[in-house]
Amino acid sequence: MGALKWLIFLVFLNTYSQAAAQSDIKVSVFSATSKTVILRWTSYSGAVTYKISAAPLSSPSSPVSFVMFGPNTVMGSISSLSQDVEYIFTVQALDGTQTVLSFASTQTLTAPDIMDPIKTVKPKDSRTFMVEFNPKTGATSYIIRVENTNGFFREDTVSSSPAEIGNLDPYTEYRLSIMAVNNAGRSQPSSPVAAKTVLPPPQISTSSPSNDSIIVTWPPVAHAVQYTVSIYKFDSNTKEKYNTTNTSLTFPGLDAGYLYAIQSSAWDPEGRDGEGSLYVNQTTRPPTPSSVSVSVVMSGTLAKLSVSWELNKEVHGTVEYHVTSDQNLNCNSTSNSCILSPVACGEIHTIHTTASNKAGPSQPSSPVLFITFPCAPESLTLEESPKGNCTLTWNNVPYAEHYEAFVKIGDGTEATCNSTSNNCTYQCQCGYTYLMSVLAYNQAGSSPERKVLNYTTVPCCPDSVSVSAVSTDTLVITWNASQGAELYETRAADTSKVTLCNDTAPVCALSGLSCDSSYTVVVTPCNEISGCNQACKSHTRDTAPCTPTKPILNLKTSSIIGVSWTANNRAANYTVGADGEHARRTCTTSGNSCNITDLPCGSSFEISVTATSNAGQSLPSYSTSLETEPCCPVNLTAVQVTQAMSNVSWSHAKGANSFITSLTSPRGKALCHTQDTHCLIGCITCSMNYTVTIEAFSMSGRMSSCTYQGFSSSPCCPSGIKLYMSGSNSLGVYWRSTASSLSTIAEMAGISSNYTCTASPGKNSCVVKNIQCGGVYHVEVAPLTPEGSKVLFCPIRLYSVTCSGSNISSVIYRGKRSVE
Repeated sequence: MGALKWLIFLVFLNTYSQAAAQSDIKVSVFSATSKTVILRWTSYSGAVTYKISAAPLSSPSSPVSFVMFGPNTVMGSISSLSQDVEYIFTVQALDGTQTVLSFASTQTLTAPDIMDPIKTVKPKDSRTFMVEFNPKTGATSYIIRVENTNGFFREDTVSSSPAEIGNLDPYTEYRLSIMAVNNAGRSQPSSPVAAKTVLPPPQISTSSPSNDSIIVTWPPVAHAVQYTVSIYKFDSNTKEKYNTTNTSLTFPGLDAGYLYAIQSSAWDPEGRDGEGSLYVNQTTRPPTPSSVSVSVVMSGTLAKLSVSWELNKEVHGTVEYHVTSDQNLNCNSTSNSCILSPVACGEIHTIHTTASNKAGPSQPSSPVLFITFPCAPESLTLEESPKGNCTLTWNNVPYAEHYEAFVKIGDGTEATCNSTSNNCTYQCQCGYTYLMSVLAYNQAGSSPERKVLNYTTVPCCPDSVSVSAVSTDTLVITWNASQGAELYETRAADTSKVTLCNDTAPVCALSGLSCDSSYTVVVTPCNEISGCNQACKSHTRDTAPCTPTKPILNLKTSSIIGVSWTANNRAANYTVGADGEHARRTCTTSGNSCNITDLPCGSSFEISVTATSNAGQSLPSYSTSLETEPCCPVNLTAVQVTQAMSNVSWSHAKGANSFITSLTSPRGKALCHTQDTHCLIGCITCSMNYTVTIEAFSMSGRMSSCTYQGFSSSPCCPSGIKLYMSGSNSLGVYWRSTASSLSTIAEMAGISSNYTCTASPGKNSCVVKNIQCGGVYHVEVAPLTPEGSKVLFCPIRLYSVTCSGSNISSVIYRGKRSVE
């Protein structure tokens, strides 16, 4: 039960919510006429009927009309209204008790009333009407309805009268009516009026067949019975009209080169003049050029014809002038002149000038006959006479009236000669270039660029010719430059050959000549045009003597060398030179040999032979090397190192590269071979006299033998040495007898004391006294030199001396020690 109550409550709440959410009714104007307005509205739930009422906006509480509609209607009309009145319309939704559930209002203006018929319709052109009508009060615009019997229908909106109705068909009948329009809508159409468009304009074409006429043509216009053509001349008040039933018309007697405007229209059978065509501009052809004149102009070396004429300043537009010549030349211009190019000398031109504009060309001008300038004279030749006169001749030229010859000399001077014949004479000299040309003249001007004859007389012989020898086979020839010479040919000839030298400078070196020869030298000046002057004086010059050949050296002594050679010169002196590092030796002769003396030892020389004569000096012969014997060492020292070996040293020897040193005695020879300045020589015998010899060798093997003062080896050391007791504190020293004439000394050296004893020559023992026992002694027995010094390299023996009390008890030999 509780649940049912809640369900009933929810249904009631939902129904209440729907009613509360339903919006008010809305209304709008669908359309309006002058008597009726159609409204539409939104439906309203619960409405049984809808009531529409209309009241003037000026009296909204005084309805003038109403209408009722059922619940399912949402659009309806209300009538019996007045035209062009503002009304307020109210729509009410009523329930079954006629209670108003909702309402809404809107306002609008009724459309205007029907208008009066159109007053006038006039064709503006073949496709346009001009329409006039009486305006309607309250109308904001107007609609003009256009229709015809062919089903054409169109409505054009216009704002005022008169109005233009376009895009129609030419020569077509139409019915036109008008409606007034305001914010509410439009009125009913007025009664129609009929109107007919006129004929379209002819499509004219124009041309100018001559400079005083224009032809107008057009295709036929349908329904046309006649045409009117008008012509108007610009910059004047002249206008002419012509009627014709043809489709072409010619206007004669017009001004040349003037601009005309042409228009045409067609007449229909009703006698109405149709739409006029657009104006077409047509210019007549220009007048024929007059006062034509011709002259020659030059552009650099290019010749041209300048053609000019008078201009007609009243001619309209741009006029182009065309100039032609029967020599296949033509030119165009928009001014009063034109250039025909290129033209040549000696031509006859027939020239016509024609003016052209857009209409076409004029008649050509009267022909002008013009002869161009004459051609340059040909075949220029020069004849030179022995007296120094030159005559220039040339061929006659067609159309030439007179000639002018130009002579330009190389020194800058010029001369001219006027003549009606074909020659001219002037002076000429050697060594000059003459540039000669001839111009021919007529009324058109002179011939083109002069053809120059380049004539050069033979060059002058050079002066101050000098011939000198710069080497054994070369002569240098110099001279002063000569007038007109471009090239010099220098020729040197002896009995066997000719040597040439060509150069542009005034100096020439002739090389490769034969030595010790006499040459005849000629300098011949030349130029390319006139050739060479073969009449120049010659000069004689001898070349230097020939180089001596095959030098032979003959070593006569260590300081004298004999030199001989082969000589083929006619007369020459010879100098032999020996060139060393620090010395030069020479000898001179007119023969083929000589001796060079005073050559120092240990020197190298390059020996060559040179020949000399009045013509100069030869090249030296090929050199021959000479090496003198090396020098002997100045100082030599021999020092004995041991009893069987000595050290020999010597001073520097110039030119020596190696040495063989020899010690020679009756018992034999000891030697050494070295590059040093000293050497050790072994295997020598003591107490022997030696001869000392050094052989010095140069790099090439030259040898000097050098002998020095004799060398004596030291005395022989004693042998068989024994030490024995000779008393309480004495020791006897014994050695084997040497039969020497020298004294002998015995030395005993201990740690704290030294002892000696000496034996006379021939003796072989001595006694050392007062020796301290209990020590070790070094014992040496050596001979004394004659000067009294001890031989230093005798062997030393070692002995121990023992004691018995304070006396020597024994002597013990402990070995031998070498010399320190």
